[in-house]
Amino acid sequence: MLRYFGSSTGKKLLMAATGTALFAFVIGHLLGNLQVFLGPEELNRYSAFLHSTGELLWLARIGLLFMVIVHIWTATALTLENLAARPAAYAARDYIEASYASRTMPWSGLMAAAFIVYHLMHFSFRSVHPELTHYTDALGRPDVYRMVVTSFQQPAITIVYIAANFLLGMHLSHGLYSAFQSLGILTDDLRTRLRALSYVIGYGMFLGYASIPLSILLGIVRLP
Repeated sequence: MLRYFGSSTGKKLLMAATGTALFAFVIGHLLGNLQVFLGPEELNRYSAFLHSTGELLWLARIGLLFMVIVHIWTATALTLENLAARPAAYAARDYIEASYASRTMPWSGLMAAAFIVYHLMHFSFRSVHPELTHYTDALGRPDVYRMVVTSFQQPAITIVYIAANFLLGMHLSHGLYSAFQSLGILTDDLRTRLRALSYVIGYGMFLGYASIPLSILLGIVRLP
């Protein structure tokens, strides 16, 4: 098994499997975050429920961290293998088939990973922008609603989040398409439809995430 996962085929399967798991988390995380549109009580209750799970929450975090590490390792290893297979740079590149998202996958992935670290330090560990995050509500719970609204009232923070989520959406759009191929789902008959579906899902996730900081910056979502 170790020999198989050390091969190019095994690495592609691992990257597809971990990418699919991380994508499922991104969907769940978005659904939870969209509760900001329901008001402070709903979002703060949701946050309190997550933290009440205790060890389960940390197990989930460790599992996600493991998925991220494996995903980055396989992506890096496959990129290095591809570079080693053609040591001489092409005199001219033909980008007819390769989309911009596919050509920038390593960079968008690394920038998305850097953003995740910043996001965790911002809202989970609250070590970045502490003046905007250490709030509690009337019930003594972390006031996540106020943290989110006061943070995205700052234009610089909003721009960073929107730009990072655009990169994430672009990464997902090609990653999903590649996962279909690695898992053997991509066939000639389905190629065009799955590519379109990947674009819709990837950039749909971007619009979903971007709607939160943008709505707050525009004053649509505000403090009560």
